Amino acid sequence: MKNELKQLQNGSDIRGVALAVPGGGPVNLTEGACGRIAGAFVRWLAGRTGRPAAELRIGVGHDSRLTAERLKAAAIRGIRAAGAQAADCGLSSTPAMFMGTVFSETGFDGTIMLTASHLPRERNGMKFFVPEGGLDKPDITALLELAEGIEEPDAGTARAEAVPLMDRYAAFLREKISAGVGKGDRPLAGLHIVVDAGNGAGGFFVSRVLEPLGADCSGSQFLEPDGNFPNHIPNPENRKAMDAIRSAVLENHAGLGLIFDTDVDRMSAVLPDGTEVNRDAIIALAAAILAPDHPGETIVTDSVTSDRLTAFLEGELGFRHRRFKRGYKNVINEAIRLNAEGIRCPMAMETSGHGALQENYFLDDGAYLAVKLVVALAKHGHLGELIAKLPPTVEETERRIPLSGEDFKEKGAAALDAFARRAEERGITLAPTCEGVRLSLPEGWMLLRQSLHDPLLPLNAEGNHPGDCRKLLDLAEELLVGLDGLDLSVLK
Repeated sequence: MKNELKQLQNGSDIRGVALAVPGGGPVNLTEGACGRIAGAFVRWLAGRTGRPAAELRIGVGHDSRLTAERLKAAAIRGIRAAGAQAADCGLSSTPAMFMGTVFSETGFDGTIMLTASHLPRERNGMKFFVPEGGLDKPDITALLELAEGIEEPDAGTARAEAVPLMDRYAAFLREKISAGVGKGDRPLAGLHIVVDAGNGAGGFFVSRVLEPLGADCSGSQFLEPDGNFPNHIPNPENRKAMDAIRSAVLENHAGLGLIFDTDVDRMSAVLPDGTEVNRDAIIALAAAILAPDHPGETIVTDSVTSDRLTAFLEGELGFRHRRFKRGYKNVINEAIRLNAEGIRCPMAMETSGHGALQENYFLDDGAYLAVKLVVALAKHGHLGELIAKLPPTVEETERRIPLSGEDFKEKGAAALDAFARRAEERGITLAPTCEGVRLSLPEGWMLLRQSLHDPLLPLNAEGNHPGDCRKLLDLAEELLVGLDGLDLSVLK
């Protein structure tokens, strides 16, 4: 069917159902589709570089998903059928796959990572990298258009060179820690750090990074890859996942807990007293680590960060705070744009835990961010001191207001206009924002925006005092009542 592959696009990634499960959707990320898309990547890369396919060398890696091996084989067949050389990188992290285009030992012209991040086990996806970074949404659109004209590669085994990319990547991270801490061959001796990999691809951080440098990682958990994700969703935003790493820190009296998502491009942390360092707090901690070397520069975050974070970044650390559109690629690209314009920006970070540093190619790399925390821990002894002046969260909530009808985008835009107009009619000043409508009030703040992909209006709210979130939700309902296509029952 024409254009069926375009349905797999999810912003700057490809996502689909790769495994049939009871009650699940139809499989649409098939081996044939994966092979065609990989072949299209070869054509796209050849056109971009002006080089023949036979000169291109493309690495393929995957996380712990159940469909990883067969989709990897399909991608390799597609690469080979398109005339390029393929390298099998095996179990990998997404950031490592980008670094495969950077390391001189690997020198890939492009890479493909098979992952669907924290999504359910039946899902899988594809991310693409070139030496300049990850592909953007227009690139994925063009790639899928090319794939529509490609036949499925023949079934069978396509040979690929085995490349131990994760060995080189782990060595890179160890080198960063050693350079940052000093103290000889075992710079982490005396530190107790527990890691929760959620049965994704992050277990290497214990065995190949922390322990060789002397850290005590007893109590680390769920390090074995298992695409059934039997313990919890590998997602630092998940309540059960954060409870798991928090318990591990407290039970083992560790000095730091680290938790990664499936493909290790996101992370969060837990302090020795059980304080969770995620969302605004992980941004604040990373910024505090960078602050001495970047006075007066700009930190870019997504639009749902709090007024508390702005006060900390600007009032305590001396940064400027730039909120931008939701979506990790949007945040990263804004930081890159600012630097190109001469506005110095060392970090872009989304509340989901995607953190990208200028010093590391603006790559959203959970393991690299963890390295920064580990080095700071070795130097300061207790990371909590760095964010002691960040006001704690009192109350926060997110409600996702459904929009009905095929014209949901138009209804959403009309609702946002009405929301802003009605607020101003009440004398409420609209706060600056790059998307949606943001209100700052004595009770706290709230942001209403349109979802990037779904028929929803997400509403984020944070109250300054107990009970204030309820007041903010009631106000939101008053500002939206009677508008076409909105189901406001979620605000009750």
